[in-house]
Amino acid sequence: MPGSVSVAPEILAQIQADFSREWQRLCREAENGVLTPPKDRRFSGAAWAANGQHVLMAHVYLLLSKVMNRMVDSAQVSESQRERLRFSAMQWVDALSPANFLAFNPEVQQSLIESAGKTLSMGLSNLLQDIKKGRISQTDESQFEVGRNLACTPGQVVFENRLMQVIQYAPQTDTVYERPLVIIPPNINKFYILDLQPENSLVRYAVEQGHTVFIVSWRNPLASDTDGVEQATWTDYLDDAVLQALSVAGDITGQKQVNALGFCVGGTMLASALALAHGRGESPAASLTLLTSMLDFHDTGVLSVFVDENHAAFRDQQLGRGGLMSARDLANTFSFLRPNELVWNYVVGNYLKGQTPPPFDLLFWNSDSTNLPGPFFTWYFRNTYLENNLKVPGKAQAAGVPLDLTRLNMPAYLCGSREDHIVPWPSAYASTQVLRGPARFVLGASGHIAGVVNPASRNKRSYWARPMGDDKMPGDPNAWLETAEEHPGSWWVDWTKWLGQHGGKRVKASRILGNKQYKPIEPAPGRYVKVRAV
Repeated sequence: MPGSVSVAPEILAQIQADFSREWQRLCREAENGVLTPPKDRRFSGAAWAANGQHVLMAHVYLLLSKVMNRMVDSAQVSESQRERLRFSAMQWVDALSPANFLAFNPEVQQSLIESAGKTLSMGLSNLLQDIKKGRISQTDESQFEVGRNLACTPGQVVFENRLMQVIQYAPQTDTVYERPLVIIPPNINKFYILDLQPENSLVRYAVEQGHTVFIVSWRNPLASDTDGVEQATWTDYLDDAVLQALSVAGDITGQKQVNALGFCVGGTMLASALALAHGRGESPAASLTLLTSMLDFHDTGVLSVFVDENHAAFRDQQLGRGGLMSARDLANTFSFLRPNELVWNYVVGNYLKGQTPPPFDLLFWNSDSTNLPGPFFTWYFRNTYLENNLKVPGKAQAAGVPLDLTRLNMPAYLCGSREDHIVPWPSAYASTQVLRGPARFVLGASGHIAGVVNPASRNKRSYWARPMGDDKMPGDPNAWLETAEEHPGSWWVDWTKWLGQHGGKRVKASRILGNKQYKPIEPAPGRYVKVRAV
């Protein structure tokens, strides 16, 4: 291991002995013709199995990968250093897979021969197109268009400023709950993750359940903008975006309080904004829903490898007074958290095999990321991921007001995803220990996005929950899980049942969107969401 990193001699000797023994076994089985392909999807094709040399190469690669990971696990370093070593090792190991190279991938070679070289020319064409885009294509983007078959729930933009637009959706029921639902999505991506296609739109589902839904559509600031948006701060986003959106929805519906939902970073912003309002003696939300959001950043999962004082200081100096945190940098960071799935899989398919990836709405959204104003990003990075200030009453401030999230006592619905690598589910659960109102925690199956976008109509996956009304939240998330019951299907049904209890009475639905003060500006999904950064 390089530098000051070392492995205890006896452990290193054991790793070497295990490697030697496994190497000899592989060689014997290869000589006898009984070595079978490894159970790894990268080497599962018939072309790999047809050639013993390629089978052996795949096994040797996986063996060396195992050795590298064991050395990292055994290194005599701090746990934070180990996580960085593990992340770095993953990047190198995944990049050096023989499947990633024309010279070593028999499937690529076979398709090249069978196509008389067409796959090579198509692959080069795909590569040139992606170079122009500045990113790897993960889906057939020609099959999707925002406003046509994505983000197509009917509605109107009823407010806009330099940070966001507010969309009000048209009712689809004769009566609606009198209290509206206001959704704050993450501003690191576009809002339509919650309004993909009609069959998997959380927005449409909520509207169909009788809720008057408003959503924030974030501005995607560009380097060419001249209105100073690149200098927007955390306080600007809380006051001029989140709290403004709650105010607009309340004014249009004639309600003093709204039901508020935040997703991922949007949940962190929403809770912070409500704490800011509370510090001013205001209470704009009757209930709070947080989807895969963190208020306590003690465990940030794999993202912790990017978090240290040096990185924070660099970003402070680079962006603290203005400028844009690049969408491309953010997208690349998240892609390399799962390099085999989100990088090398497409390198092989797009460039080596000359294929067009299949259409997938979620991956189209994933490629449609946004720039962030530098001062907003640097405040967020330092106060959450680095210093974990939000969970400490009064330690973080906005607009000169100390933020105390522990004073938020409205009913809260908290949802985590069991396989989430962005917001580990115990960190989503930790919000139950910060908020003071009656809380319901639900754990969905799958990951950060798929765990949330799980349409009720498809009846797939499952979720874990305690009986409705059980507000006991032990400090240990695993203690909660031990007494939670797994339910088949989507958590959406459970959530709308809970949300209905906080919606107020049912009233006749108004077919007129907006009001005299907030008149419709343009049809949903509006202009802001169509601005692409990369």
